[in-house]
Amino acid sequence: MLNMRKIKFLFRHSSQILAIWLASTVGIAAEDLSEILEKVRDEYGLPAVAAAVLSGGHVIALDAVGVRKIGNDAQVTADDQFHLGSCTKAMTATMIARLVDQGRLAWDSNLVEIFPEMKICPAYAHVTLKHLLSHRAGLRKASWPEGKTFREMHHLPGSPRQQRRIYVEMVLNQEPAAQPGTQTIYANAGYTVAAVIAEQTMDTAWEELMRELLFEPLSMDTAGFGPMGTPGILDQPRQHRKTLLGVRAVEPGRYSDNPAVIGPGGIVHCSMADWAKFIQLHLATSPVQEQLLRSETLQVLHEPLFGGDYACGWQVLERGWGGGKVLTHNGTNNSNYAVAWLAPQKHYAVLVATNQGGSNEAAACDAVAATVIARYPPGSSTNHRGMGKSTP
Repeated sequence: MLNMRKIKFLFRHSSQILAIWLASTVGIAAEDLSEILEKVRDEYGLPAVAAAVLSGGHVIALDAVGVRKIGNDAQVTADDQFHLGSCTKAMTATMIARLVDQGRLAWDSNLVEIFPEMKICPAYAHVTLKHLLSHRAGLRKASWPEGKTFREMHHLPGSPRQQRRIYVEMVLNQEPAAQPGTQTIYANAGYTVAAVIAEQTMDTAWEELMRELLFEPLSMDTAGFGPMGTPGILDQPRQHRKTLLGVRAVEPGRYSDNPAVIGPGGIVHCSMADWAKFIQLHLATSPVQEQLLRSETLQVLHEPLFGGDYACGWQVLERGWGGGKVLTHNGTNNSNYAVAWLAPQKHYAVLVATNQGGSNEAAACDAVAATVIARYPPGSSTNHRGMGKSTP
């Protein structure tokens, strides 16, 4: 879920960033990306941390350090998968935008038109896709319908698509937390309602729509849903959670991620390189850009449509290093953490992820992002050590 307090880090630490940037411009040797990651991992006690730097249409640095599971020597690799949490929201919004471009959906269709047979609280009658993706639908912040629990949502009957339909009927039958269109209320449920609209229109589950409209065209071969890895096999990073007894590894299983009902808001995992392919789309530097999204549609995704600072899957802020407007989002399922910072005007981005949640990982990833932005600012050289795979 987006943590509004944490993303102010770069404002609060502007003097520190400036000092590091000045040092790098006068010839002092900059750290290798892996050295930056190791330092932060050690300071914050994380199992693993990964980062990628994108500039001018290329991944100029990508690395991962640490272990897949605490108490085990298996090292993470630059190809390992990390859980993106609510950074999934930008992906769901992008998939829906593709359907809008294709004429299958319309931004301003309202819920009464879309779900004429569904019992909907009258206050939601004129809620649109734009409201849902901008957190302006008036839906409650709580992810579960009133009186329901995390485990109950895991045990709804039917397929994930059928479960989401049941969930949406529950959510839309509740009174809103605010008059739709008037307030920004961060709600995972809004992204599920939007996804169910796409599912009904295309008669296809959200997971398959994500594969067909996003992952496959972008060659995001590692992208999947839910916890990373195979039960009983340490083939990917394990999730980790801070408990009263210390940090413990979380094995992949039914309850080790959020239920499918809020999947459209936060259950995608992938490698850093594949995440970078998606981010290139939002920097307008993807090699398949013209085939996937119209430039006008990209502008809609990046613009707060009802005031405030939240667009469709992105918070919109001003930062000097980004040349003005930057996009950011973070995400966690309390067992992982990820954050993205994009400067579309500079065709530049920094992505950071770790396989731990529930502790100080937000501050750790902020520290990585701040240091990397300062040491490898937009337009910096790509000639340094520690690179992983680069996208074309």
